Amino acid sequence: MDLTIRLETPADHREAEEVTREAFWNHYSPGCNEHYLLHIMRGTASFVPELDLVAVTQDKIAGVSVCLTSYIDGDDGLRREVLSLGPIAVRPDLQRLGIGKRLIEHTRQAAAAAGYHAILLCGDPAYYSKVGFVPAERYGIRTAEDKYFAALHACPLYPGALDGAAGKYHEDAIYVVDAVKAREFDATFPHRERISGTPSQLRFIEVAAMQRKHEKP
Repeated sequence: MDLTIRLETPADHREAEEVTREAFWNHYSPGCNEHYLLHIMRGTASFVPELDLVAVTQDKIAGVSVCLTSYIDGDDGLRREVLSLGPIAVRPDLQRLGIGKRLIEHTRQAAAAAGYHAILLCGDPAYYSKVGFVPAERYGIRTAEDKYFAALHACPLYPGALDGAAGKYHEDAIYVVDAVKAREFDATFPHRERISGTPSQLRFIEVAAMQRKHEKP
């Protein structure tokens, strides 16, 4: 496949949101909010323009990947800046062709070149364990609620980047989406049926339950 990965431009915004909507629709829950999240992320102070990427084939956007800055509140009292990856989306008819993996690798290389230390995300271990991420628990990194979470993954961008980084990982508050505003935004797109009980939704429930409280020594 002839695929180009480049920076997103303002002219790409709506198409990128459409691709994100297609990729996530009924995936984690009935409908989705990720296209609205992408829409509002671009205006936040933590958005990283140099990691705002689209994958393009035949002059159409095939995939989207964005990052925000976030941080780890370390057990040692230090605050370490890291990146949060996502949403990352690939058009459904082009999934399982390696586009997501290429977007992730491009992001990894660009982030390392820009001087960032590590990338974290929440996602299905069945996929992210195959594209360079490891359980964040390996480094003692927990959620903001101080829980080890199977879906929380980390990718250090150089050897030792997360050594001694045990602590609580804090994402930007924008990831907590206002459901009412998301619905209003979705109404500007063509109607699609919201379906519950899909296999991917059941898998999401399963993975979401894979959490345990951090026991302090």
